[in-house]
Amino acid sequence: MNSTAIIMTILLSAFTGWITTWVAIKMLFHPRNPIKIAGFTIQGIFPKNQLLIAQKLGQVVSKELLSFSEIEAKVTNPANLQKLRPDIEAHIDHFLRNKLKDVFPMLSMLIGDKTINQLKEAFLQELESLFPVLMKNYMNKIQEDLDLEKIVTEKVAHFSSGKLEDILNQITKKEFKFLEIIGGIFGLMIGIAEVLVAYLTK
Repeated sequence: MNSTAIIMTILLSAFTGWITTWVAIKMLFHPRNPIKIAGFTIQGIFPKNQLLIAQKLGQVVSKELLSFSEIEAKVTNPANLQKLRPDIEAHIDHFLRNKLKDVFPMLSMLIGDKTINQLKEAFLQELESLFPVLMKNYMNKIQEDLDLEKIVTEKVAHFSSGKLEDILNQITKKEFKFLEIIGGIFGLMIGIAEVLVAYLTK
């Protein structure tokens, strides 16, 4: 085997490894619509399984990534009320000292700072016990009205094949390029191995 044949063999093997990997990656998304060839139906893996992917993604989002039980635990956490307490207290204080005059003019004349502070504290204590119950009921109502799994499934299922490809390419573009390079390297190694085998078996 002369030097030209050796170089051509190695380069052809490297190109074959690269192009095979490139085609395999492209076939993840293409053809977007089913094509029948010699009785076989060919379609890209993602377009073909888009509905199944959407369903699985909906399940993962609703159960693992954004479960209502976790959201409920965070929302009903008493610490959240403590963060809001200064604003709530200021609002109650404003109501008792100012707006009450418009609603009950005579009553506002009979209460002083001490009574206002007592009323304010009583309201805040009642709110602390009521807050978790209200928020829990609110979250239950949202969960009944908002089916996260269904929403995610429908959104992904209705993505165009082009949009789905763009999203996945944005996430895995570097990885796909790396796979193409690896394919070329493997092809190169196979080409070198072929040349060595041919040389050793002469």
